[in-house]
Amino acid sequence: MDLHKQSAPTPAAELRASDADRDRVADILREALAEGRLTADEHAERVDGALHAKTVGELEGFIRDLPAAYQPPTAPAPPRPEPGAIPAAADANVVAVFSSAVRRGRWRAGRRLHAYAVFGSVEIDLSEAIFEYQHVVIKAVSVFGEVRIRVPENISLRGTGGGVLGKFEVSPLDSADSAAPVVYVDGWAVLGAVEARPRRGRTVSDILERVQDKVDRKLSKHFGR
Repeated sequence: MDLHKQSAPTPAAELRASDADRDRVADILREALAEGRLTADEHAERVDGALHAKTVGELEGFIRDLPAAYQPPTAPAPPRPEPGAIPAAADANVVAVFSSAVRRGRWRAGRRLHAYAVFGSVEIDLSEAIFEYQHVVIKAVSVFGEVRIRVPENISLRGTGGGVLGKFEVSPLDSADSAAPVVYVDGWAVLGAVEARPRRGRTVSDILERVQDKVDRKLSKHFGR
């Protein structure tokens, strides 16, 4: 027997699944249900299977036919800007007091955005936003309310904050492109919720390509080509 012989590394698919692995798959399944890719019965069946999966390979089987399962390799996000690099004053404020406020569609994301939900709800959807800066800071405060943030799945997402009898939840995300936008969500949830996660199937490059195609079609029509 050769004591110096090393055993081959365990294939990734055979590694034991972690709670983080299960949460990632559950997140993808939830987005697939919202997009209509899965029926309610299919979603429930796959979630139940994912919760009982023991290996990474078993987990991947539940999302193999979904676009979000095929993600490019990621690169570490650039370091957070030095204090003072981003102005303290907000470029825009989104406030909901006993009401709801929504920012979505084609809009320009500045360097800083403040969101406040007091007995209300705020939705900030960056999945179709125009990023003029690489670093975007969102200050989110929820008091007996909810702040929900969605970002394209090919940017980087970071969060710093906490909850006081509430939930502060930011799903970290790393882009494959080190030059991709980075969104930092800072804040607190007091008897409320602050949540930030990627919107599966929405990417910055895809959005820019669609906009360029629309511009090209308008130019072609204008010049009679």
